[in-house]
Amino acid sequence: MVALTGKISKGTLMDQVYIPKDRPMGFEIGMPVVVKPLTEEEEVKPIHCNIEKLEPVKVIIVQKIFSELNFADNIIITGSFLESGFQFNDIDILLIYNKKIDFRKIEQNFNKLFGLNFHVIALDYNTLLKGLETDPLYQAMLSRYISKKRLIFKYKNKIDYKILDLHLLKSKQLMDNFDYLAGNLKYGMARNMIAIFLFLNNKKISNEAIDSAIKKVLKEEPINIKENVIINKSIFLQEYKKLYKDLFKIILKGVKNGTQ
Repeated sequence: MVALTGKISKGTLMDQVYIPKDRPMGFEIGMPVVVKPLTEEEEVKPIHCNIEKLEPVKVIIVQKIFSELNFADNIIITGSFLESGFQFNDIDILLIYNKKIDFRKIEQNFNKLFGLNFHVIALDYNTLLKGLETDPLYQAMLSRYISKKRLIFKYKNKIDYKILDLHLLKSKQLMDNFDYLAGNLKYGMARNMIAIFLFLNNKKISNEAIDSAIKKVLKEEPINIKENVIINKSIFLQEYKKLYKDLFKIILKGVKNGTQ
């Protein structure tokens, strides 16, 4: 937990605790805080969603993240960091907070503190729900997570073709630069497109569902794409281009009709 230590000073009408002006985020003027004995510690028990096992060093990192961001309403850790092993590029954090916050400063501080790359998104709970309703990538991201507090999501899909159009464009690079992309980038673009495909078909979006659809629709094992050892390049690209074209037609028609 982020905490400042000090001594209680005797005042004329009320006793008081002084804290330095150069202090961590979460101790702004007017911010309510808890004063308690230094020996008392609170144990945070993270909520795990669809995570079978987490390496001990990752458990330590999670606890430290929660401690540093204890001012937030909730903290959600997602992404490749939660996969087995240490092949993640960064640590994705959703910071649920109802006030404006400099998340870039948090990223910089964490980069220095942990020696790792962080990607922080700061938003309130209503914005998070709206993202889940309209954005398949939010649904994919939150199919597996660790949070400080329990999450309850109640939402229905609302198709916003403009959002889907922007996401689909990210997957076009695979066709244009196939021979020059690393395996993890190819997998990310395929994953992105398949998430859109599942969303438009009102299917549940999860890591397992995405990998299953990649195998079924794109005729390739997800692990082969990640490791850049695609067995049959011509078949994979043929199926990839076909799906991209089909999705593009659906989305373009929706955008033209002004449908959301």
